[in-house]
Amino acid sequence: MKKLRWSLLLVFLLALLPVVTACGGGSNSGQTGAAKTIKIGFFAPESGPEAADGTSAYNAARLAVEQINAAGGINGAKLELVNYDDQLDTKQAVSIAQKLTTRDGVVAVVSGSYSGPTRAAAPIFQQAKIPMISAYAVHPSIPRTGDYIFQQSFSGEVEGAAAAEVAKNQLHAKNVAILAIDNDFGHTLVQGFTQQAGKIGLKVQSPNWFHFGDTEFTPVLTKIKESGADVLFMPAYAAEGSQIIRRIHDMGLKIQPLGTEGLDSTTQFLEVAGRDADGLVIVTNLNRDSKEQVVKDFIKAYKEKYGHEPDMVGASTYDAFYVLAEAMRKSGTTPDKIRDGIAGIKDFQAVTGKITGYDRIGQVIKPVQVQQVKNGAFHYFGEINDPAIITPPLN
Repeated sequence: MKKLRWSLLLVFLLALLPVVTACGGGSNSGQTGAAKTIKIGFFAPESGPEAADGTSAYNAARLAVEQINAAGGINGAKLELVNYDDQLDTKQAVSIAQKLTTRDGVVAVVSGSYSGPTRAAAPIFQQAKIPMISAYAVHPSIPRTGDYIFQQSFSGEVEGAAAAEVAKNQLHAKNVAILAIDNDFGHTLVQGFTQQAGKIGLKVQSPNWFHFGDTEFTPVLTKIKESGADVLFMPAYAAEGSQIIRRIHDMGLKIQPLGTEGLDSTTQFLEVAGRDADGLVIVTNLNRDSKEQVVKDFIKAYKEKYGHEPDMVGASTYDAFYVLAEAMRKSGTTPDKIRDGIAGIKDFQAVTGKITGYDRIGQVIKPVQVQQVKNGAFHYFGEINDPAIITPPLN
């Protein structure tokens, strides 16, 4: 009888063993250790009208996570990417944010999406006290959501102001026309451009607007030609931007085009615009000719893995993950420690330039790169590093 009791006890203990093991091991996002993982959320428009940008962002996110893990992770813990496709839809972005904050156990999030979805998702991460870094969305309201939200790429106000400086001091503009996409991206960049133009005495005409999917630009370009403008400021994305550039060439319009980061793509923009894009100048955050080793290594690794050159979307996303890694290594891997770590970053050499730091709102401070298309490729044209221009407004 005693022997039977001992046998039953042994069976009971063996039955408990898997439960104990499951409770004591596996994934734990908030801690580090050899058997732990740190979950990082990510969302981007990997399908839909801007799938090319979403794919670029996702590719860079995977590359960054693979490299960080191969180098030992975060104090021995591996990163795990929890990825979602927002389809460039604000409702999808809200649903994704809810899943990431209530179900997926992430300790931080990188948005690889545009301003619309990022703005919609940001309040949910702020309420959950989960730090989010917006990789490349430019709207100034994003970091103003709260103290857990950061903007990795400079705001549209800064980028637009830098473009005005380029127009006046590098392109020697006398009369600037504007042709911009009618969304958050376009309006924010135009606002920054016109405000700075007013400060430096640059003549700017009233903006002309277009929409996603527009293909007929002859009437508006004819109007611009008749206006006497010598520089065309064009906040646009690759699809519409390439059509504008080709029409400028076909019409024989003698005007200097000045674009923004929305045209910063070899596969989406340059391959479509072709040699018609030669001479185009853009303000962006990736200098392909940088002598910094981190830039050379990123471009080489991305090209080897994906078979083509990276763009600013990929570079910005890649930097966001390395900023997170730096913050976690130095401060810890719980959400509040990560938030503190990001806020405390100083003089961090990233692919998209040296990050001086983040201001009290969460906006990044770093130089604006200026590139020019020569022989079908982007090359160094200049850099805007004046603190008065690259320091974003706090009001």
